[in-house]
Amino acid sequence: MARWQQTAWCGRMFSILLWLVVGVIPHSKAQTLTLTENRTAVIDLHPWLQQFQGEEGQSWQNLPPKGDPRWQGINHVKPHGIGANNLWLRIDITVHGSPGLRILSINNPLLDRIDMFHLVDGKLFSKLQFGDSLPFSARLMNSQHFLYPIQFKDGQNHSLLLKVTTDGGAHVPISLQSLGYQRQESEKRNLILGLQLGTMMAIGLFSLFVALASGSFSYSYYAAYVLSTTLLFATVQGVGFHYLWPNWPQMQTWLIPFLLPVCICFALMFAEKVLQLKKHSIAMLRLCRFSAALSLLLALISPLLGYELALYGSSIMLLWVSMLLLAFALILAMRGHKLAKLYLIGWSPLLACTVFFSLTFLGVVHPDVDPIMPAMHSVTLEIVFMAAVLAIRYNDERQAKLRIQQEALTLARQHQEDREEALRQEASTNERLEKMVEERTLELEIVLRELNELNARLTEQTTIDGLTGVKNRTAFDKRLQAEGRISRRQNTPLALMMLDIDHFKQINDIHGHLAGDRALKDIAKLITAELKRPTDLISRFGGEEFAMILPSTNAEGAMMVAENIRQAVESLTIEWEGKMIPLTVSIGVSSNLIAGEDQALTLLDQADKALYQAKHQGRNRVCLYNDTPDTLQ
Repeated sequence: MARWQQTAWCGRMFSILLWLVVGVIPHSKAQTLTLTENRTAVIDLHPWLQQFQGEEGQSWQNLPPKGDPRWQGINHVKPHGIGANNLWLRIDITVHGSPGLRILSINNPLLDRIDMFHLVDGKLFSKLQFGDSLPFSARLMNSQHFLYPIQFKDGQNHSLLLKVTTDGGAHVPISLQSLGYQRQESEKRNLILGLQLGTMMAIGLFSLFVALASGSFSYSYYAAYVLSTTLLFATVQGVGFHYLWPNWPQMQTWLIPFLLPVCICFALMFAEKVLQLKKHSIAMLRLCRFSAALSLLLALISPLLGYELALYGSSIMLLWVSMLLLAFALILAMRGHKLAKLYLIGWSPLLACTVFFSLTFLGVVHPDVDPIMPAMHSVTLEIVFMAAVLAIRYNDERQAKLRIQQEALTLARQHQEDREEALRQEASTNERLEKMVEERTLELEIVLRELNELNARLTEQTTIDGLTGVKNRTAFDKRLQAEGRISRRQNTPLALMMLDIDHFKQINDIHGHLAGDRALKDIAKLITAELKRPTDLISRFGGEEFAMILPSTNAEGAMMVAENIRQAVESLTIEWEGKMIPLTVSIGVSSNLIAGEDQALTLLDQADKALYQAKHQGRNRVCLYNDTPDTLQ
């Protein structure tokens, strides 16, 4: 009986681990995929997938160009397949004919984050983010998998750049599917998952009701095992995130490393009851309980270990428990134990699968199959079979309870003494626990303070423009709102400047985008030097535009600062590849007292209009917005 249940449990772990394991298989060097309207309804993109291990903070514009030898065919990123940071994947597709709409499908619902950049004929068409670190509502299509629709047209060249960052399994099973095929497969998959998860949930709830009504430990452990395994399957398959906690993506990171050792713990506790280890072998009983306690401890400390380390520990524990239960069942079966024989028959296949995929997870072997759905089928059958076997065990357990009750009458006095001793030990234990709680509370306070400091540093980094090093648009908007309120409260003028680099597109077209980046950096550095006061703010407003906030500055002072900047830029010359690149800028200035909540935005609009007038009057000049209608200085 217990052996049959172990097989089911192994199948469950088998399915879960395969999702966590990177099942990437080396391919030959990827080439461009030629997509025609005659292509099959589904195309596995791995033969055309290329990878590049990028650096921290590297953007898609800085990636090696197509055909660079640093792009390699997809292979095992890590032997154990856990964790990926700044891993870039590339797919190049040339379109012949009219393939129409296709769905890009990434069938690993446990990936934390995927930044995708879609280029059409070398130009950025769209930028998207996927992953279970985002709310489910952020997905383009209502699916547990990550889906992205692409409209292909004749003669187009598509490039898909994917930046993968995840703490779990880094396997990226990616394919291109027709809309009809995707819908059909989604309906089929949801039907199978619904039937299997529904069956498991029904059996688990039924066993729970029996446990509550009868007080049976066997049914209690079995119900806990089935329900926790059902929740684990729902989490791994993305069903839980889809329907149960769509707005709590942090649950995805916490649940899997917690539920896996919990399932192991309940499987051990259930095996103890079914195999009657207390009756047949005290050594086996102690080893089983020790392993269960270790599994429970691993579950409790999994949030402190981190996702990757917790999964490693669970995988090792899974391998150990699988071999342990197999040995118990074999020994007791050879001794003639009836339930051990049933347990061995029911659980042997799943135990073998558990051992195999634990070795896969630890990098000992590398499977070339995708057995998740077959494993779920076997788990479902195993649970149904074990429910029947458990009825046999329940009858034996009921008879044992009657004998225990009779023996309990003669041991009442001894129990009373034991109780008094337990109370004394409990008091001593409570003192030790209180001390441990105080120590752990202090440790947690220190960790929380460190996390707050780290969060403050990360928040600061999000306000900086990555190219020029000055503040970005988000920081500008927040600062403008704050300075507007200060100006209104203190009755002091507020000045804004909008600066645009003249003929910047020609610099990019003639000298290249790197030369344009150099110009942006040098001008940002020059403006920063010209703004003398610490309260002044420069930010990159967008493209080749910069915006400046000058608190407590009237129009005359702002015009003086703007003219100094214009003259300084005019005298600045960039040498690029042996050629001199002259630079000029146009600046629009506005200044006024802030009297209303929205007047700061009006002031920004006036500075923008003044910039437009400076451009219209021939560039390389400074214009001040005047209150007189249709008039700019």
